[in-house]
Amino acid sequence: MPTRIPFLKLPVSDATVRRRYERRLAQVLSRGQFILGEELARFEEEFAAFCGARFSVGVGNGTEALAIALRLSGIRPGQGQEVITTPLTASFTAHAIVAAGARPVFADVDSGTLLLDPQAVRRCITPRTAALLPVHLYGQCCDLEAFRSLAKEAGCALVQDAAQAHGARFNGRPLACFSGFVAFSFYPTKNLGALGDAGALVTNRPDPAARARSFRDGGRRQGHVAQEEGINSRLDEVQAAVLRIHLKRLKHWNRRRERFAKLYDQALGESALARVRPVGRDARSESVHHLYVIRTPSRRGLREFLAKAGIETAVHYETPLHLHPAFRALGYRQGDFPHAERAAREVCSLPLHPWLSERDAHAVVRAIDRYFKQRSFDRWDRRQ
Repeated sequence: MPTRIPFLKLPVSDATVRRRYERRLAQVLSRGQFILGEELARFEEEFAAFCGARFSVGVGNGTEALAIALRLSGIRPGQGQEVITTPLTASFTAHAIVAAGARPVFADVDSGTLLLDPQAVRRCITPRTAALLPVHLYGQCCDLEAFRSLAKEAGCALVQDAAQAHGARFNGRPLACFSGFVAFSFYPTKNLGALGDAGALVTNRPDPAARARSFRDGGRRQGHVAQEEGINSRLDEVQAAVLRIHLKRLKHWNRRRERFAKLYDQALGESALARVRPVGRDARSESVHHLYVIRTPSRRGLREFLAKAGIETAVHYETPLHLHPAFRALGYRQGDFPHAERAAREVCSLPLHPWLSERDAHAVVRAIDRYFKQRSFDRWDRRQ
């Protein structure tokens, strides 16, 4: 039997981290306050500092973080407003737009980085455009300078989906420098993950932060009287306590991800893998390497071969959003976004997490090399 190389390991697999859970959770239990307490307040301060921002507001999950950011940025249900985003992302990005009361509009991605293409977005802007929603895919940032300029030119809001970008920077600057809100998910598989659903909004502005705190808590500021519209989306004390433990290790974990991403880069670059190429990177983006994604027209066969060798892989994402049945009413068709559609046929995510070993990473590359050498494929034009 081959040695199993899992696609992902979570912090709970680390014995030291588990012991810290027990101590911290005992403190939470002894306080007896499980909503909007000390752990959340301290996590918000610590996460804002980590992000290089002034304020952080913990919410129930990443989808609601996006929806709240959109609502507080001017989206109003029933007004016919539109939000432009990428079709190459998890469906929750578009669900958040719908939940906020707007219509998702998709624009194609850059063929190299697979990030939302600012020029494609420009072509989609209309008088109905209320917000732009770039997604920092796989851990690297979209062109935030371009999107900030586009938003200013169009007179619309800019909201960032940073669910995969905890700690990423653009041109050496924190994400919060470029827009009013940055939305994060702490789903367990993220670079900074909870032990369940959780999310946060980050901003440099005091008034949006205060409004977000009220909105997440039913429109209340103090007491039980709702002063304005709101929802129930509060990051609880248990998850905040877990996130504080993980946050202390996040810089180290991100450096480990970077180390293995560089190892993959070098090994794949030196190999005769004419049928594989990593997703491109923008030199201005300081990626946190949430995923290491390669592209190959032979994805199905490669994944089956790797699975037989005990190597787990994943696909992010196999179907662009405009082809999901849930968004059929938007009127898009196959062929509308050729770069996203081609990427969806070719992308494959390799094992990448802080507990990966160099030995396992090299084993992954050797297995990929064996697969293609055994099949003598024609060369793949890397310029495509």
